[in-house]
Amino acid sequence: MGTAVDAAAFGSVDGVVGEVMRLHRSLPARPSLEEVEAAEALAHAADREERARLDAVSRLRRSPAVPDELFGVALEMHRALAAFQCREQKRDATRLLELDALHALFDDLIQRASQCVPSSSSSTRAAPRVTAAPAAASTSAASSSSSVAADSNTDRYSSTGTNGFSAARKVTGTGRVSMDDSYVKKAKAAVWDDGVVPASLHTLRRVVEANSMAARVDGGYGDSDEKLSLIKLASMIEVAAKKGSCDLNLQGKLTNQIEWLPDSIGKLTRLVTLDISENRILALPDAIGRLSSLAKLDLHSNRIAQLPESIGDLCNLMYLDLRGNQLASLPSSLGRLVKLEELDVSANHLTSLPESIGSLARLKKLIIETNNLDELPYTIGHCVSLVELQAGYNHLKALPEAVGKLESLEVLSVRYNSIRGLPTTMASLTKLKEVDASFNELDSIPENFCFVTSLVKLNVGNNFADLRSLPRSIGNLEMLEELDISNNQIRVLPDSFGNLQRLRVLRAEENPLQVPPRDVALKGAQAAVQYMSEHVAKRATRTQQLLFIAVHGGDMEACKHCLCTPATARRPVHDSSVPMEKRTWEPGCQLLHMIHDSSVSMPMPWRRGDWEFGYHGRASKACMARCSSMM
Repeated sequence: MGTAVDAAAFGSVDGVVGEVMRLHRSLPARPSLEEVEAAEALAHAADREERARLDAVSRLRRSPAVPDELFGVALEMHRALAAFQCREQKRDATRLLELDALHALFDDLIQRASQCVPSSSSSTRAAPRVTAAPAAASTSAASSSSSVAADSNTDRYSSTGTNGFSAARKVTGTGRVSMDDSYVKKAKAAVWDDGVVPASLHTLRRVVEANSMAARVDGGYGDSDEKLSLIKLASMIEVAAKKGSCDLNLQGKLTNQIEWLPDSIGKLTRLVTLDISENRILALPDAIGRLSSLAKLDLHSNRIAQLPESIGDLCNLMYLDLRGNQLASLPSSLGRLVKLEELDVSANHLTSLPESIGSLARLKKLIIETNNLDELPYTIGHCVSLVELQAGYNHLKALPEAVGKLESLEVLSVRYNSIRGLPTTMASLTKLKEVDASFNELDSIPENFCFVTSLVKLNVGNNFADLRSLPRSIGNLEMLEELDISNNQIRVLPDSFGNLQRLRVLRAEENPLQVPPRDVALKGAQAAVQYMSEHVAKRATRTQQLLFIAVHGGDMEACKHCLCTPATARRPVHDSSVPMEKRTWEPGCQLLHMIHDSSVSMPMPWRRGDWEFGYHGRASKACMARCSSMM
């Protein structure tokens, strides 16, 4: 929409001066220096991105199966799209640079106009001074305006350069202009509110300079919920860099069109925390590595497919969140993050972890769930500070033996994998408190796993047809409070199960349990513990009844002859001079059957379950079976 022209205003000097001022104040506010610098950087970056995309397109090679014309059409569409996306990314920057160039042009024109109007006596009184803050500030606008208005023809309104503009400003120091605020307010009132035009354009020129060159460095962009365009993001970075900001939170604040961060992000060398999560960022610039003070970097829920090697230059980084991106691999430089304590790369497309992860000696928490990992590197064992390892929802078939070196490990989750067995080295994890190995293919649990007496929660449920028993010494896990063995093929709980006096939660459904019966197990953890304790006690009472049977020549009738009762039970004194029938016994012996042949003086032991048999010679198998049935 054009500006109306008032022909009457051109009838006098004051009228023309008024018209000049009206045109000047019709401009939108002049961009701050930070915004101009950001716009220039963005324009350069957009051009660079366009060139990279065009180079990628030019490297494509046609397959013999694809018609040449069809291939050419696809390439042309790629080029057109790249150019369009570049223009879109530069749109705000272009507008801002054009506005700054127009302000510079108007400043130059006002300078020229002031030389055409002589000073009047009404303005000979001393005007308040408007001083430029470090010297280059006032000259920068003049140099900028002269570069824009250098040409006398219509081309002076256009500009050249990589960005399409040449209104660059050279500024040294921290400010652009310092001024007497009261004077500016008074001048604005005299010129704009009352419509009075100063007689001296020299004074007016000062007012215009002060008004147009005052820097807006508040960096504010309205409500915190407002989505930031690329130019506003770049401006915010410039302002934050000059202020030495320590915290920048951009969580969910970028428009969907922003797919990359400007290189100016590298200027934030004092930044301690940076949150760019929940946006649509595709890539990080190499300049991210210049954030030498950064301790926390949150990039979760973006679309990042690859990390730059410079990520390893963040020497003070302690927390890195990359979950919910599209990473297929991690750079080896990750191992240089020697202060890193928490790393979350869950919900990506990782197929392996770099060997250099073993260099993260301070790492305490590693979350690698929901990826495509087939194995963990052996170097994981060098992460001696690791307290929590979450590796569920992958394709792991085994855990490396090096897991046993994670002496600080307290929480281990490998659920939803294809693991068939736990490494025996886990017995050395003396601080381990929680293990979740559910939804795997476990067929057994190592007996020495029960040396991990610090364990509080154990989940081996849903291993389906593979897991048929628990370790016999599971009762050693005296601190165990929660146990999940559901959806397996376990029939009998070990005798030592009765020692789990701290057990509060037992999930044993969908097992063919016989001991304890399923109805007992369903009553709760302590009901099962009490049942097993009583069951073992009853059996111990029976086994203390010593039955001495002398079988001569395999005569089955002799099996019914018992010489001892629990009260008179004695341990045998193995003296061949004492007849077998007259040997003495000590209390506490288990049931002992002697199948004896008179031609042999001393029996040999034979174990069957918890029972001990001694036999020699021609003792019949039928007799041994009969003795077994009596037990």
